[in-house]
Amino acid sequence: MSILIKGGRVITAADDYVADVFVEDERISLIGESLDVQADRTIDAAGKYVLPGGVDPHTHLDMPFGGTVTIDDVESGQTSAAFGGTTCHVDFIIQPQGSTFAEALEEWRGKANGKQVIDMGYHMAVTDLKEGGTLEELASLPDQGITSYKLFMAYKGALMVDDETLFRTMEVAAKTGALVMVHAENGDLIDVFVRQALEADNTEPKYHALTRPPEAEGEATNRAIQLAHVAGAPLYVVHVTCKEAVDPISRAREAGWDVWGETCTQYFFTSLEDIEKPNFEGAKYVYSPPVRDKSNWDYLWNAVRTDALSAVSTDHCAFLWDGQKTMGKDDFSKIPNGGPGLENRLHMVHEFGVRAGRISLNRMVELLSTNPAKLFGLYPRKGTVAVGSDADIVIFDPEKRHTISAATHHSKSDYNLYEGTEVTGSPALVLLRGNVLIDGDELIAQPGVGQFVARAKFGQELKPGVAVT
Repeated sequence: MSILIKGGRVITAADDYVADVFVEDERISLIGESLDVQADRTIDAAGKYVLPGGVDPHTHLDMPFGGTVTIDDVESGQTSAAFGGTTCHVDFIIQPQGSTFAEALEEWRGKANGKQVIDMGYHMAVTDLKEGGTLEELASLPDQGITSYKLFMAYKGALMVDDETLFRTMEVAAKTGALVMVHAENGDLIDVFVRQALEADNTEPKYHALTRPPEAEGEATNRAIQLAHVAGAPLYVVHVTCKEAVDPISRAREAGWDVWGETCTQYFFTSLEDIEKPNFEGAKYVYSPPVRDKSNWDYLWNAVRTDALSAVSTDHCAFLWDGQKTMGKDDFSKIPNGGPGLENRLHMVHEFGVRAGRISLNRMVELLSTNPAKLFGLYPRKGTVAVGSDADIVIFDPEKRHTISAATHHSKSDYNLYEGTEVTGSPALVLLRGNVLIDGDELIAQPGVGQFVARAKFGQELKPGVAVT
């Protein structure tokens, strides 16, 4: 199917201009003024933005955690993403203890088969190099299109790895062209604080935040940066929440080190006041790292504006408040960690970033699409509007009003972190490789249209024509 998008305002990380865009054979074929071509469908995009589809580098779909499983599977999570203008994401394979990486990959691919609404890749979360995967097996993953390794420096007794495992993984990454990702919190310190809180009968949700101080995030961030530098591995610090973590990332980047960081939408808008809400409402805001004092909000906006932080993800890890979060009704440490957000990243960053004058439209595209695509081996197939790129396109109506609510979102979660927030600007039509995914408020495509993308190694480009399976 060919599509001609006429007269839209094309916005990439670098450019901003009015043009026609012609799509055929799943890719962008032509861009120019008043294109004279025949198309199966013509879309009038006058007065609208033509954006590259969003790339979310941090999601958790159908993931076991804390005695339960995230409520969004691949189909519901990706449907939610599509309605929010995200056309590609990179999900986490969590290596079960005792399992090989091949076994973990097979399990996660099985969760997605036939359910994919958008394109996706995988990171491999390394949890066990003693009785499960080996360094040799880990080294083979980049050749399979899995070009990033994730390690948890927190969740002691579950996902947390020691510094030896962290460093050995970094050494493998340096040799194989992989990017190392870290959840940076000092898990030993947190474990002490959690036990002390429970011994003092402090069980409310707010103690999730109070037992994970910003200093624990700052220390682990700096430690990971130093270890990666010694190993010669590129490092990406996920879900940065506070000054204590931004500062060491900023120093490393100023020194020319291969270090990048992301924050997540929720950390611009939620705070300690939310997790302190009565009647267990605070449990909705239990995720890790935790909500911080509001003073960090402006610090994070400045960090993404100045490129101290280079991407905004969602860390979408959705649970039901009633039925899953309530597992920790009498013990905050048993509340499943995570929140929904895949559908509203573009809404919130456009409203409170662009419309509020904090960042430019170009920077928004860079944070939500181009930089994630470049860092995670998807560019220029993904992350831009250019001839030869996949026709992953969002026609965005900057005047369309939308009220965010769990009653209308497409996640299975029974709450929304931004409930009742009114925004101006929302996707009007979303294309995935030239296929219409979303038209207005309707899902057009069927599950199965999405594909697994074998990503390029770190620092390399994913060229058109590279196999997608």
